[in-house]
Amino acid sequence: MAFFKKYNGTTDKRLLRLERWTWVLIYGGLLTSAVAYFMPANADGSLNLALSAGALAVLAGVALIGVRSRLHGE
Repeated sequence: MAFFKKYNGTTDKRLLRLERWTWVLIYGGLLTSAVAYFMPANADGSLNLALSAGALAVLAGVALIGVRSRLHGE
């Protein structure tokens, strides 16, 4: 009577790759945004580029969560 069900993942390589890319994009985007937050404001446009890239990566990861929820495994 476990409170949480154990998730063993999937054996489908395509779905596994999708799950890995989802979290890489989310965490990478958050890390990039956090680093850009501490960059000096007088940087030559790299501040806006880093913030935009981080936000886009997070949004892409969240979109992949939606895509993954609609796909069915074995």
